[in-house]
Amino acid sequence: MQVYLERTGGFTGISKTICVDTNKLPNPTAEELSKLVASADFFRLPEQIIPEHAQCDRFQYRLTVENHGQQHTVIVSETALTNTLRTLIEYLNQLQISQ
Repeated sequence: MQVYLERTGGFTGISKTICVDTNKLPNPTAEELSKLVASADFFRLPEQIIPEHAQCDRFQYRLTVENHGQQHTVIVSETALTNTLRTLIEYLNQLQISQ
């Protein structure tokens, strides 16, 4: 499975990109990432999740997952993140720090 995360916006406007290939991760880490994607029910999420109230200087995330020939992209504002998506994004950020 390949996971791509792009964060844009925020106060400074600096973008950040994370690319993770589970084939290059230790098994426990790859399994945890797969569980987080499944927990978010990622492939059933809409392509865009819009917050009720737009706010300036917030992050926007573009998250793409490719798995077994299936690909899905979700664009979501920081203020519209579900708990499961927030957990997934935090895990991806931790993976980038530890690599």
